[in-house]
Amino acid sequence: QVQLVESGGGSVQPGGSLRLSCAASGHPFRFYGLTWYRQAAGKEREFVARISVRDTTIYTDSVKGRFTISRDNDRNTAYLQMNYLRPEDTALYYCGRGFESTDYRGQGTQVTVSS
Repeated sequence: QVQLVESGGGSVQPGGSLRLSCAASGHPFRFYGLTWYRQAAGKEREFVARISVRDTTIYTDSVKGRFTISRDNDRNTAYLQMNYLRPEDTALYYCGRGFESTDYRGQGTQVTVSS
């Protein structure tokens, strides 16, 4: 069955970096886009970044220049490199299969940014 498993979250100080991973299985990863979302406590889910099968990338404005989405089709894994983290980046981050819309999503990994 299709599975997406996120990892790499943790607690960092403002200005720090983290790299999230989304390991996919149960489907031909290279033929699907991949989207990262986040949801902060008490807030709606928010789109963060997405990457197409041809490596076209799109970011929400608040992370442009700080976050980078990438994929490794040989490892069936997508990544979200997050630099210059801010307290407002604190959220549960999770990945979804798909580019314009997603049909499967993982359980998420928590990112906390605080001093």
